[in-house]
Amino acid sequence: FGRRTAEVQRDLESFAALLLKWNAVQNLVSRETEKSVWDRHIGDSLQLLPLIERPLAGLSHMDIGSGGGLPAIPLAIALKGTGSKSTMVEPIQKKVSFLRTAIRELALQATVFAGRVEEIDSRETSIDVITSRALAELRGLLTLIHPFFGPETVAILHKGKDYAVELAESRLAWDFDVVLTNSVTDDRGVLLRITNLRPKSGV
Repeated sequence: FGRRTAEVQRDLESFAALLLKWNAVQNLVSRETEKSVWDRHIGDSLQLLPLIERPLAGLSHMDIGSGGGLPAIPLAIALKGTGSKSTMVEPIQKKVSFLRTAIRELALQATVFAGRVEEIDSRETSIDVITSRALAELRGLLTLIHPFFGPETVAILHKGKDYAVELAESRLAWDFDVVLTNSVTDDRGVLLRITNLRPKSGV
């Protein structure tokens, strides 16, 4: 973290309270998971941090399909004070309002792009770390994130029990290096750490 653990904890508690408050009138997360918000959502988000595997100072982070701010807001809280900046991409206006409220109230170094990722000019955007949670199947997701991939870019993606099938289907169109890490919050889930993403020759 870029600051004291107690400060990070305080911000995470504020985010959890805000998430539950907004969830009473919006469908940000499943109501069935509200009682396990720390494990199911916040812990699930923060487990990505060790997989970045590079100094956190000055990172550019993009989260696609941010929805209720997971994993984007917990990661932005963890990165606060490091000089890093997060961009959250979300097309649904009610969720955009929640994200902007959380960013403002927690004084995060982050912005929200209110639209689809395809609308962002990737030529003007340099991204170090890309995240996404429960947005799309992997082959389509790789199509969305590829324009933002540079030589050092890493994508860390949450995937469920069908990850092996999704990986096999993605290999038909894409070449990439991947490291699988078992999720600590979902015994059927994994985290995919993807680097060196490039279209397959002849496809």
